[in-house]
Amino acid sequence: MKNITTTLLICALATLGGGASVLAAEKQPAVKRAAAQTQAKQTQRKQTAAQANKTGKPAAKSAARASRPAAQSARQAPRSQRLVAANPGQAQARKVGAAAEDWTSGNPALGSASVLVVDQHSGAPLLEKNANVVVPIASISKLMTAMVVLDAGLDLNEVITITDEDVDYLKGTRSRLQVGSAMTRDTALLLALMSSENRAANALGRHYPGGLRAFVAAMNRKAWSLGMTHTHFEEPTGLSANNVSTARDLARMVAAAHQYPKIREYSTMAEARVDLGHRVLDFTNTNALVKNPEWQIGLSKTGYISEAGRCLVMQTWVADKPVVMVLLDSNGKMTRVGDANRIKRWMESAGVGFKNTGA
Repeated sequence: MKNITTTLLICALATLGGGASVLAAEKQPAVKRAAAQTQAKQTQRKQTAAQANKTGKPAAKSAARASRPAAQSARQAPRSQRLVAANPGQAQARKVGAAAEDWTSGNPALGSASVLVVDQHSGAPLLEKNANVVVPIASISKLMTAMVVLDAGLDLNEVITITDEDVDYLKGTRSRLQVGSAMTRDTALLLALMSSENRAANALGRHYPGGLRAFVAAMNRKAWSLGMTHTHFEEPTGLSANNVSTARDLARMVAAAHQYPKIREYSTMAEARVDLGHRVLDFTNTNALVKNPEWQIGLSKTGYISEAGRCLVMQTWVADKPVVMVLLDSNGKMTRVGDANRIKRWMESAGVGFKNTGA
């Protein structure tokens, strides 16, 4: 048996690339076949490497290894660079914005695709990254929803009811507000801002004079009046990926929303117990930072749909300075909070004289 094995190995060495070793090994037991194949592959790799040294051509395995980092980089690219959306123009705009980024050294490493931190007093940008790229904004839209409701001067004590029209059939998101639940307009405003309740936000738009269509038109008029020229709203919840804006436009919206006492109060309330008649429910704020004693937050709103990633906007005080902070398309569940903390530490250590990256 030893003689047979030795003979087969010699044949394998003598007939590299010809396939004879494989054919012979197929007739042997599995262990011997594996040994013959292994020996053949090892010898073939040696000859390929030797040939590469003579000809200057890279070996196949080396080329494969060289291609791995590029493939891994493509897989790990942020959503803004690898998004393939239903709207090709929108996806292209995000790719161009990400490619044009000039993120200078010394700035904090951030996982959000679009970032803008603005001095609330002067309006000067303190830190920015892809601030002019148009992206979906998810539930950040609810800040505009709240402003339109309050601008209309509607009776906040009027009772409104959740109906099947408020159910999310677009994304299939769940809600603790059952169809038939009745609450005041004021309670619906609280739940939309604090807990980002989609059914509450839609009901607010539906109970607007003229209905949802008139409400959305008012949202877009308000955006235009604030100079939000790269912003468009299609509905009041943010569930539609066609609710789009830029970090720069959203900074304007946050600054405007901060002028409304109700929005400041409700968007930063940590928790609330709501009596819906048939049951009492406890709701919490979607931004964990409002409970953090190290933060002084005057306005807050989070957002998430798959097309927008995780988003966060805030008015807050950092380094004894009132700022508006916008973080869009964060690439992880906790990245937006982590980015906010990184920016805060960076600002506190750097002082107030920041360099605008111009991205």
